[in-house]
Amino acid sequence: MASFSLNSLPLPPYKPRVLSERFSVNGGVKPIVVSGNPPTFVSAPGRRIVAVGDLHGDLFQTRRALVMAGILSSDGHDLWTGGDTILVQLGDILDRGDDEIAILSLLRSLNIQAKSKGGAVFQVNGNHETMNVEGDFRYVDPGAYDECIDFLEYLDECGDNWDDAFLSWINIREKWREERRMSEGQWSPWSFMKRQKGLIARSSLFRPGGLLACELARHAVVLKVDDWVFCHGGLLPHHVAYGVERMNREVSEWMQGFNEDSESPEMPFIATRGYDSVVWNRFYSRESAELKYQAWKISSIAEETLEAMGAKGMVVGHTPQSNGANCKYDQKIWCIDVGMSSGVLNSRPEVLEIVNDNPRILRHQTESLNELDVLDYL
Repeated sequence: MASFSLNSLPLPPYKPRVLSERFSVNGGVKPIVVSGNPPTFVSAPGRRIVAVGDLHGDLFQTRRALVMAGILSSDGHDLWTGGDTILVQLGDILDRGDDEIAILSLLRSLNIQAKSKGGAVFQVNGNHETMNVEGDFRYVDPGAYDECIDFLEYLDECGDNWDDAFLSWINIREKWREERRMSEGQWSPWSFMKRQKGLIARSSLFRPGGLLACELARHAVVLKVDDWVFCHGGLLPHHVAYGVERMNREVSEWMQGFNEDSESPEMPFIATRGYDSVVWNRFYSRESAELKYQAWKISSIAEETLEAMGAKGMVVGHTPQSNGANCKYDQKIWCIDVGMSSGVLNSRPEVLEIVNDNPRILRHQTESLNELDVLDYL
């Protein structure tokens, strides 16, 4: 394996993204129209929407969830099978697991495949994405440091071709993991040195302007697809008043290390810091016993937020639901983080499906991927 130097790492140039994008395939389905920078508003008429909650570095459970949702092949080839479906992943891909970059690579690859079929894959950033860009590595799995080291060495082997290395990482991740296991054995005498190397690798990738920080900057913290709002923690009226496009743009620019007025842009507080920020807010997703507000008050705030957004419902992650994915407050809020990662609750995957504005929760009834229990709420 090649070695890497922090000073030799390439920095991707800042490239403004188009404010509006259209893509579709032949077949009479209206095109998907994406507006915002990063994508904020999506018009996807006639499409099935699937939402998947927190993944936390667990590639095995990620694949189980996507296969169950009918958008990933079950033969191990990671092929898109969702046709013109829209997939929305609600953030927290990072931390507590050791296949973070592989999951990011898989989702980007599936997006390319989905677009060729008239579908699309969108991600929103969660609090663990913003924490890592901030340099907060408290919840990083040791294996994730190894993945950062391996990925940078693989990037060097690819001649620093970012797109080639990033898109193909999902296909060669396991090979590199096995090579590392065989070369180091069970106990590494250089554990301290490896830890330091892992910290340097992760810091270089996720610092504002780093390669993976710029990859995360492609995604919003608030996304509206047709009549549905998707965010990691929860959207509140003062967020809407501030401007969701503005929040998305400010978070993206911070992650890219780019700001017209400053060489070191500040972390956008309203979206990424504080108990009521978009990525940290648990106002809608806490268990009933934890609530300090009456249900009618929360329902009123949810209704006010949705009305301001011109939306029918909001889908959130962030807080594992001990009784599985559910809807609350007259079906205005859908909480779909079930702690599926082995680093959280290792629960069976559940996903939300929305067809013709009718939402329902899909979950495994047994360990078999072919046997599903469908919970219809509408």
